[in-house]
Amino acid sequence: MIVLDVQYVSKHFGRDAVLDGVTFQVHPGERVALVGPNGCGKSTLLRIIAGKEEADAGSATLHPSVHAGSFEQQVHLASAQTVYEEAKSALADLILLQEEAVAVAEAMAEAGEDDVQRLAARYDHLQQELARRDAYNLDHKVKRVLDGLGFPETSFRQPVESLSGGEQNRLMLAKLLLAEPNLMLLDEPSNHLDIEATQWLEEFLVESSAAVIVVSHDRSLLDRVATHTLELVHGTVDTYTGNFSAYWRQKQERLLVERRTYEKQQTEIAKAEEFIRRNAYGQKHAQAEDRRKKLERIEPVPLPREIAAPPMAFPAASRSGDVVVRTERLGKSFDKPLFSDVAFDICRGERWGLLGPNGCGKTTLLKCLVGLIEPDQGRPSLGHGVKVGYFDQHLYELHDDMQAVDAVRPPRGSIDIQTRRNLLGRFGLTGDTQLQPVGKLSGGERCRVALARLCLTEANLLVLDEPTNHLDLWARDALEQALLKFDGTVLFVSHDRYFVNRVADHLLVMESGRVRIIEGNYDAYQRAKASQEAPSPAAEPGEPSPDRRRQPSAPPAESNSKQRRRRFPFRKVADLEAEILQRETELERIHAELADGATHRDGELVRQLKGSIEEQKSALAALYEHWEEAVELNW
Repeated sequence: MIVLDVQYVSKHFGRDAVLDGVTFQVHPGERVALVGPNGCGKSTLLRIIAGKEEADAGSATLHPSVHAGSFEQQVHLASAQTVYEEAKSALADLILLQEEAVAVAEAMAEAGEDDVQRLAARYDHLQQELARRDAYNLDHKVKRVLDGLGFPETSFRQPVESLSGGEQNRLMLAKLLLAEPNLMLLDEPSNHLDIEATQWLEEFLVESSAAVIVVSHDRSLLDRVATHTLELVHGTVDTYTGNFSAYWRQKQERLLVERRTYEKQQTEIAKAEEFIRRNAYGQKHAQAEDRRKKLERIEPVPLPREIAAPPMAFPAASRSGDVVVRTERLGKSFDKPLFSDVAFDICRGERWGLLGPNGCGKTTLLKCLVGLIEPDQGRPSLGHGVKVGYFDQHLYELHDDMQAVDAVRPPRGSIDIQTRRNLLGRFGLTGDTQLQPVGKLSGGERCRVALARLCLTEANLLVLDEPTNHLDLWARDALEQALLKFDGTVLFVSHDRYFVNRVADHLLVMESGRVRIIEGNYDAYQRAKASQEAPSPAAEPGEPSPDRRRQPSAPPAESNSKQRRRRFPFRKVADLEAEILQRETELERIHAELADGATHRDGELVRQLKGSIEEQKSALAALYEHWEEAVELNW
């Protein structure tokens, strides 16, 4: 059975073909990640499949027994109902079945002998359908989904019209999950979810029997959920087996082969053209003419399907004091206490991630640290020579009527226009886009302008509030690499676990009325939770945090008998990651060479390549262990 059959779908906006012959199929139980750069047509394709937009050509056909449900961003709910009533309305068909079953039972009690058998058969059918769809626990289902998506029970009676835009999006997602369609079309379902709610959603989708097509920039979600990956670029799709990480690996392998094949053909064509040019009128005229005819018959090898990532980079940072940020008994309340008695130090060169559920005060804490909000208690202090560059997730510092090339200009100092244009180019904004008013740029383009602006602040402390919002997968990867190479200090808030895991070497976790310090990245935090260890909390009132009140150059004290000893010599995490990337790239190159049919004509070369593969795998295994040790033990 084919749940969805998409054949040669095309869609134009003006002269530009956004979709140009998209073809693929989805089978029962498959969960498909639809990936591609911003603006490639992912949302348009989902809307065509959902029947909300017409294709210019081609078809998207659902199996007659399949019901599709879609979730998309920026939907306004005009409803007079409460949150709970609106969520339960997604189960209207089951409620009707329940009411019909009651009505049939009452009719049976009053029916004559001629009607009883017919009514009994109908009643049995209704009971089987209600049991199959678990319709006897509707209230439990509604509460489970609302709770999973971050709605506390106190909000169930809240009017829908009083919800924020993000809360309304979450409620629409809850209604889709409760409706349980055979095919779910999800466009950025985790945009307004915190990490805990996103993990709940992942488990829900994995446990569901529905087929799923999901567009998301959350690579951890795609890794957990997807069984297949569709890459949409240049109007067409390529299919990959597996989740996002499998796609990313296979994509690099394909690119190696595609580049080699393309370059080989271009070399052959150039040689043939040169031969024709030199011999068109000489003694080898016949051979030149023969080669010209062969050239005309050559089927051109298409260009590699590369998705260019912006070459982001931050300038070298000036040296600051050893302690970059220090907080002492920091606290802040608005309608309710957000945090109190928070104490920690951030040392030069460290990269800290700040985690916690929505509404716990992460942005408020950042603003207290950079002086945008006055704390109610305690005080933050910046070290000697610290220059802060602040990225606001709402991009308030960018004025809509200002051209992008002017928006990157720092408040002080004079930077010539060519320098600013070059800078925007490094962040993937080129040509006329640089002259567009900020208000007319997409969310991803506005985000890149704000990141480029940071480069001209001469900051050695980057404080970033949700910097990956609106960035596609390739831009996020580029930003991660830029932050890993930045030689200053970084403090950031992000719900992107993949980003947190790759960038952070320390975490500040706000949970259950306290702030905990984790030495390591997101994987270290997960291991600590899984083993029920208690990572060092921020200091109790009036007491310095034992693991952060230290001289930056001093080694960590061994706090207990479980402290690991080093198996490998000290190396920086960034250096290890660079060597790992180099060896992984070399391994992919060797695999590609081994896959070349011409290679197998040389038995000795095959043996050498297989030996090189084993050598690289052995070296990588040791590097992975060294990297894990460095992430856990380096200061």
